[in-house]
Amino acid sequence: MNPQAHQPPQIISANGIDICYEDFGDPSAEPMLLIMGLGAQMIHWDDEFCRQLAARGFRVIRFDNRDIGKSGKLSGGKRLTPVELLKLRFLKIPIAAPYKLIDMARDTTGLMDVLGIKSAHLVGASMGGMIAQEIAISFPQRVRSLTSIMSTTGNPKVPPPTREASAMLMAPPPATREEYFERFAQTWKILRVGSFPEDEALDRSRAERTFERGLNPAGVGRQLRAILASGSRKERLHAVKAPTLVIHGTVDPLVRPEGGKDTAASIPGAKLLMVEGMGHALPIPLWPQIIDAIDKHAHGAAAKAA
Repeated sequence: MNPQAHQPPQIISANGIDICYEDFGDPSAEPMLLIMGLGAQMIHWDDEFCRQLAARGFRVIRFDNRDIGKSGKLSGGKRLTPVELLKLRFLKIPIAAPYKLIDMARDTTGLMDVLGIKSAHLVGASMGGMIAQEIAISFPQRVRSLTSIMSTTGNPKVPPPTREASAMLMAPPPATREEYFERFAQTWKILRVGSFPEDEALDRSRAERTFERGLNPAGVGRQLRAILASGSRKERLHAVKAPTLVIHGTVDPLVRPEGGKDTAASIPGAKLLMVEGMGHALPIPLWPQIIDAIDKHAHGAAAKAA
């Protein structure tokens, strides 16, 4: 066993698009797929976070969702307007989208097919949690365990983001490199909620790495449409059989704490971990608690299945 093994990023074709992925840990260990959120590249699962999970006995695979980072870009879908959001919220008029979360779920299972992985532990953050939930509903045989982090069910009764977080989501994309770096720091300050000096010190280098891998503002818009066009999973989540852990921050400004509580209440037997002082981010000081919870949950599910 070599938990320190690390395969550099590779691009494969799955579900008709290119997907960029990266592998940490022993190739023969329990497979664990990390699915990132809206507009977030796979590197938002920090390298060290992945290494620490791999050291717990997992083959950790992170990847860029479609329309982000080094994965395939799609086309179509205009920038989302506040009018569309109001129509959805108050008149229940659906939002048009070039693809939905089920398509992103198929990207994930397609990646698993190419890698020869029949089933895996799925860990999804934010939109990644929604994709992981969709896989657990639609392709239950592919899921050894489900960990849904700072995510929600799509239930319209869950409170919307704070005004500040909503404004951040709807802001036009930055025009220059420097403006992007400033926006990156501002965005994470809003999402992290409170002071996390270790992470703040890394904002610039993280922003540079994200920028260098390539931005796709139109793709982020299509991902947002996919979330809103996919509707509520609440009723369908009642059928999920996979052992489920829901992790959510008590001060999340984007997907409110009620989103996590609603997810846990909708999945039979789900465990809920509310992390005190956590916003919509995975700040370094909270890693031990989060990694311990994921590790214990996934290994517990594996032991039960054995």
